[in-house]
Amino acid sequence: MAFLESLFAKKKPALKAQCPITKESIDAGFGYMLTTAEVIASRKYWDMIMTEPETMSYTISHFKNQSNGTQMRNMIFEKYSTMQKPWMISDSCISLFEGVDKKEARERAKRWWESQGAFVPEQSGSANQVLDTNTFNNWKDYAVLEAGRNRVTL
Repeated sequence: MAFLESLFAKKKPALKAQCPITKESIDAGFGYMLTTAEVIASRKYWDMIMTEPETMSYTISHFKNQSNGTQMRNMIFEKYSTMQKPWMISDSCISLFEGVDKKEARERAKRWWESQGAFVPEQSGSANQVLDTNTFNNWKDYAVLEAGRNRVTL
């Protein structure tokens, strides 16, 4: 009987992780786990996000003082800053996050893998719930008003 149960038992699908930035798969035991607050607190990240091919037109519009571009950049910031789950970041993207303790982020990722995806680091959740209002607003101002300025020619 036990043999038949083991034979027909549903297997759990293998735990997988994918970098939300590059969409590349992250092998088990690797990657860096960041909170949303850590992600949004990066100038390099916002410069990249606001100058991607899909967002560059909004950035150009914003710097031409067109309100629709600024509104879209604000929506982009809201989209990323309200992510509740932690981010599993690939080795190729961790350099975008200058203020992050990489050793700690790697340790969090290992704990996530070991717990089969159950581990959630402290300070997870929407950045506006985790960061103090002043810090959150400073990062929002950078992301919406300044990010990508040096990559735009008008």
